[in-house]
Order: sequence, then C-alpha cells, then structure tokens
Amino acid sequence: MKAENRPLSPTTRRCPECGSSRLMKDSESAEIVCMSCGYVVVAELTDQGPEWRAFDAEQLAKRARAGAPSTFTIHDKGLSTTIDWHDRDVFGKRLPQGQKAQIYRLRKWQRRIRVSDATERNLAFALSEISKIANNLNLPKNILETASVIYRKAVKARLIRGRSIQGVTTAAIYVACRQCGVARTLEDISQASPVSKKEVARSYRFLLKQLDYFIKPVKPGQYITKFCNQLTMQGKVEEIAHKILFAAIELKLTSGRGPTGIAAAVSYIASILTGERKTQREIAEIAQVTEVTIRNRYKELAERLQFIVYL
Repeated sequence: MKAENRPLSPTTRRCPECGSSRLMKDSESAEIVCMSCGYVVVAELTDQGPEWRAFDAEQLAKRARAGAPSTFTIHDKGLSTTIDWHDRDVFGKRLPQGQKAQIYRLRKWQRRIRVSDATERNLAFALSEISKIANNLNLPKNILETASVIYRKAVKARLIRGRSIQGVTTAAIYVACRQCGVARTLEDISQASPVSKKEVARSYRFLLKQLDYFIKPVKPGQYITKFCNQLTMQGKVEEIAHKILFAAIELKLTSGRGPTGIAAAVSYIASILTGERKTQREIAEIAQVTEVTIRNRYKELAERLQFIVYL
C-alpha cells in the first residue's frame, strides 16, 4: 500500500495507517516505511547529501568542496584565513592599483596575528618539527595527528617548560608509534631527529608519567613485517616467520627477550628454511641488534622447536 508523495512534517512521528511509531528510512528506495504494517508513509524522498560517495577519510577530504578539514598538525588547526599573494579578486581579475597597498597591509597583519602569543609560537615550531620527523620516517598521517594531539596535551599541562621542544616532539612521535602499533624503534626515531637517544628516552618516560599513558609492550610480530620488507624477501618468508613466532610464544620462549632480537632470529630462520638465505650481519644491521643476539636467540629457538637447519 503506497502513500501520496507528500513531505514528512517534523511533527509526524507515527504511521497514519496503524499509529505505530516504528518508522524506518530506506535510502535505496527513497521511502519511509512503517515497520509494523509495511505502509509507505513518504515516497520519493529528496536526497540532501552530496552527489559523490566517499569510502574512507582520504576520499572524503579530497572530494569535499567545503574547504580544507581541520587538523591538529597546524597550530591554528587550519581554520585561519590565508590572503593570497596574486593580488586578484574572486573573479580572477587584477586588483586596482589603489587596493594593492591595502591588501599588502592586510596580508602582513594576517601573517602576524596567526602567531599571536608564546604558546602559538611554541606550537607553530613544534608541530613543524613533528611534520619533518614524520616525513623523514615515512610515517602515516594518523601517527602525525596522534603525535600532534599528544604534544598539545603536554603544552596544555605546562610540561614543556624547562625541556627542549625537539626532545618532547620526538618523544611524542615515539608515543604515537607505540599507541598505533607502528614498528619503529627508539634508535630509528632518534636518528631522524636532532636529539640523542638518551634525551628522547628521558622525555618519553616523562610524558608517560605526567600524561598517565599506558603503553602496551611491543610484540615481535610487528617487526617481522618491517624486517622482511626492508630485506626484500617474499611473503612466504614472512608467513613462515609468523608461524615460528607463534610456536615460540606458545612455548613461552619470548618471555624476557627483546622483541627486535626475537623478530630478527625468526626472520633469519625463515629465510634459511625458504631458501632466501640472508646473513646474520644483514639482518643485524636492519634490526639494529648485534649478531651475537641473533645467534643466541636462533640457538634457543632451534633447540626448543627442534629445527634442523643446514648452514
């Protein structure tokens, strides 16, 4: 049974046929249907949304025509206005000679008031440093956003006073990597930043204590994919390495062992078993551990898991 093509008023909350309030909007057929009796309350609804669809956040940001989305990676969250330097109006025509001096003054003061106080200057410098380090490490955008939020919380709690901005920004990136499950060691991040590993570790412990963060321990499986990609090994090697690691976890062979050392040893065993032999030195340079560590972990796994590996 179909209804007339009339709009649904804001006060209409019940079915005119049975009086039920269980109304459902069917977007595919553009109808509002009563779930109790099946009466079509409104037909041919007008879609008020955009004519395009987006299946993830990246497509939404590219296809939206309402301006750039707000972001935490800019000190003013990207909401301020930028006066273009082309000296043209909205129609693309050049401005008259008398207005150029006025636009120049407006552009100058706009640039000045974007960074108005010490906190804004601190955020502007620190967030640019976070972007540089994230670009050097090829980190995804969610890491950049998370690190920016962590640094903003530290500034709001007044934790930056007495500490170097670069040390806290690098520590914020490391916290973001640990939170989002991205395999980056402290050595990787300290090498991409101008501060030492000791300073990054000190700032990292300070942020965890003051901001009351709980960071889960890093799992060796997060490093296996990274090592296999850097060593350009096939997916079969990674699959076997994960199986060996799962068996080692079942036997509790990973307790008290560094995740990078376990992942390096497992990758070394998998490379030998699949015929894509990699030397211990090659894996040690990628994993940033010593060859002795790989040999010790390899001997433990081979003995307990009863591997026969021909070197």
